[in-house]
Amino acid sequence: MKLTRLLCVATLLGGNLLAQDINLPVPEQTGGMPLMEALAKRTTSREFDPRELSPRQLSGLLWACFGVNRPDGKRTAPSTKNSQEIDIYVILKQGVYLYDAKANKLDLVVREDLRSFAATQAFATNAPLTLLFVADLSRMDKGKTDENTAFAGIDVGYISQNAYLFCASEGLATGARASFDRTALDTRLKLKPDQRIILAQSVGYPPHK
Repeated sequence: MKLTRLLCVATLLGGNLLAQDINLPVPEQTGGMPLMEALAKRTTSREFDPRELSPRQLSGLLWACFGVNRPDGKRTAPSTKNSQEIDIYVILKQGVYLYDAKANKLDLVVREDLRSFAATQAFATNAPLTLLFVADLSRMDKGKTDENTAFAGIDVGYISQNAYLFCASEGLATGARASFDRTALDTRLKLKPDQRIILAQSVGYPPHK
């Protein structure tokens, strides 16, 4: 009986460990709304329904933002000298994950709901997920901190706009903002000195009217 119980516990623990990371489905790279229609519908939302996105939508969103779209490893958004210095942290109710574009998966960073720290405005805490765009300046030219930070901000702008267009195409709501608890997030995510949080962007379904 004791052996059986131990085996059951081990199985459960093993399952939890394996479930820490999230393998995303292959993103769809065809179809969607025509570009001009997506641009016409592109808008910033300040209201969200708390329903969670499907794995398909999450995979498509992240690929659209900054996924790998060529065999040489280049991405859906440009970056300064192809430094690919922007990391996307995905803040969900169950925890925070780091998007691994090459493996198309989410690596668990912390098992804690940090959505309230990623938003100082109440509307954003209702969104099912927040994308946190973090620049790692160590991947850029050394000794040019101010210049690198400025270029990283431009690169985040490309990625954020990709998110806006994907959400327009999918009928999702989104809104980017610079209001978040930087100190708390730096600490809880254990960011390195060379890492800078540039922007947060909430994504979810539009509210029912």
